[in-house]
Amino acid sequence: MILLNKKYLIADAFKLSVEFGKTYLIRMVNAVMNNIMFFRIANHSITVVGTDAAYTKPLTSDYITISPGQTIDFLLTADQPPSHYYMASRVYASAGFFDNTTTTGMLVYAGNYTAPPSPALPTLPQFNDTTSSVNFTNRLRSLANTKYPIDVPLNITETLYFTLSINLRPCPNDTVCDGPRQERFLASVNNVTMVLPKTAILQAYYSGMGAGVYETDFPDNPPFRFNYTQQFVPIDLWRPENGTAVNVLKYNSNVELVFQGTNTVGGIDHPMHLHGYSFYVVGSGLGNFNRRRDPLNYNLVDPPLMETIAVPVNGWTAIRFKANNPGFFWVWFMHCHFERHVSWGMGMVFIVKNGKRPEERLLPPPSDLPRC
Repeated sequence: MILLNKKYLIADAFKLSVEFGKTYLIRMVNAVMNNIMFFRIANHSITVVGTDAAYTKPLTSDYITISPGQTIDFLLTADQPPSHYYMASRVYASAGFFDNTTTTGMLVYAGNYTAPPSPALPTLPQFNDTTSSVNFTNRLRSLANTKYPIDVPLNITETLYFTLSINLRPCPNDTVCDGPRQERFLASVNNVTMVLPKTAILQAYYSGMGAGVYETDFPDNPPFRFNYTQQFVPIDLWRPENGTAVNVLKYNSNVELVFQGTNTVGGIDHPMHLHGYSFYVVGSGLGNFNRRRDPLNYNLVDPPLMETIAVPVNGWTAIRFKANNPGFFWVWFMHCHFERHVSWGMGMVFIVKNGKRPEERLLPPPSDLPRC
């Protein structure tokens, strides 16, 4: 196993040494804060075998798409003529501002040979190639065999539909901000921009003082329906409401959550991450989710088990999970993994209620827990 951020950092250029004929397991994490990334190694194919600490069916590809905070495990076979080959990565961005540069490392074969003065550089998908991004993610599948079975919730007891939006609001006191129309950027889930409370929600929930810290009425569905992905969404739909609200789930409930991207202000991909759970990605598509038609095409046989999933620009993604994570933390944050989006308010909180057995109940804080 070779960890890309640990070995062979030489003269500010990452170099990965390999021997011809050997196969290497490489575990990659996207540590970029605000961008989905494309990655490729010149003249080499790779075989994806895992994502977010879950095995996948072997997926052969000549590139990777990876979201912030996501992990991809892949096999690399050193099967090319011994030489130097560039590894390269650059941004996939369907909208917004980004650094349009390419970062590189070097794959270096062991042996006696003359290194080329200009090693082969891989051709990456275009920075706005949504098709390449979506196609890579949609090809991921769980192993789903006897040794590594899956447990996709089938009898759904909680059905949720969350819109993901970029928003604007006039700046206070007639000041000028950097967003379109000289307004302030915000972001929301179901038109609620999350406002972080001064008291931790977990602390308030455990102490029974939640009423003064958060509301329990986070909506299961958008507050109003419209054509979420139309070319131009009317400006009066760009305005979110502030809120510190949670969505309460019963212990052991089977949850289906559909993320719906919107085109308010401008559509963009949203890598969504849920703390405390892995979830099955059972469906995805472009445009507006259709409750009657789209579930007919869900993959309930071998969907990938993930912790972060990129909801495509002006598209939707359906996930399923069982709300059964026991332990000290029963308050789970869900948010976009673009740092700027979560800082603008694209997040919400799930509270999972206690179960009946002792191991299904919220534990008290340990006696040596440091105080804030």
